[in-house]
Amino acid sequence: MIATSTGAREGLEVRLEDLRRRFGTVTALDGLSLTLAPGELVALLGPSGCGKTTALRIVAGLDEPDSGRVVVGDRDVTDVSANKRDMGMVFQAYSLFPHMTAQQNVEFGLKLRGHDSTRRRARAGEVLDLVGLSSQKDKYAGQMSGGQQQRVALARALAIEPSVLLLDEPLSALDAKVRAQLRDEIRRVQLEVGTTTLFVTHDQEEALAIADRVGVMSQGRLEQLDAPEALYSRPGSAFVASFVGLMNRVPCEVQGGRATLLGTSVTTLDGSVHGGRGVALVRPEQVQVAAGGDDATVVHISFLGSFSRVTARLVEGTELIVQTPSATVQDLRIGDRVGLSLLADDLLVSATTD
Repeated sequence: MIATSTGAREGLEVRLEDLRRRFGTVTALDGLSLTLAPGELVALLGPSGCGKTTALRIVAGLDEPDSGRVVVGDRDVTDVSANKRDMGMVFQAYSLFPHMTAQQNVEFGLKLRGHDSTRRRARAGEVLDLVGLSSQKDKYAGQMSGGQQQRVALARALAIEPSVLLLDEPLSALDAKVRAQLRDEIRRVQLEVGTTTLFVTHDQEEALAIADRVGVMSQGRLEQLDAPEALYSRPGSAFVASFVGLMNRVPCEVQGGRATLLGTSVTTLDGSVHGGRGVALVRPEQVQVAAGGDDATVVHISFLGSFSRVTARLVEGTELIVQTPSATVQDLRIGDRVGLSLLADDLLVSATTD
């Protein structure tokens, strides 16, 4: 990773090694191990209470593990105080100083580190330009929108040229349109600066959109760590499959590494049941619907612009959500009988009790 004109240093490897943390009877982290490559952006995704924020706080030095290590580059920082870890943080709350302008907020960390006023102004100007806020530098927090304030918070974190950037659900307080714009902005800036970044979120779309790899957590453990495309198309467990994206659960028969459902036989993925009855995990876009068949009955149609979601009920009562271009189902009505065909070559099949 090459440093950019902003003066950023090369990203460092970050290792979380067998981190364990309990709060009374609650296990927040249960042996979490994770390595971030230099310059990589990894998102931790999972439901509330899964341990993702605890992991980030331990990396930041805001909490201590009961056991395990945090290593940045070749330095064990597990017992190093937060203010000596050379990390930048952006929180859900903007946390800007209301009596300071955007420029002064960005300069604040540099001032604490003893940089002179000339260096502070120059560096603040660089990072404000990087996040597209040069024209807002003299505004106070109350004069800026939520998205602009969060950009200032990002600029403030980057101004000190941290070896690691930590983002703790930084977009959750923003409306949907601004959130989508700012997540793309964060990714652009992170790629340009090259800082190793850990991003914690409960929003799966956010994680899939910007991360190099996404780690899905459950009950203090890392269920799967993979590239977004692999995580979505080849989930390693029923939990990951159900948590990331919409998922249908279709009864099937498994034999010899193959599952039979919807009149089709497909290969089962690693982690599937080996034989007998199972539940195939099928994405809505992996099913095709056609008028005039006799496989299911249409019970609901949701028009979502360029695509629509059709809910169809099989004879035995199972309901499937089918995602398809709107043009292909414009003549369908509730109550119509339809044919269903499977577009997947391989699927994860879980036990019927999962």
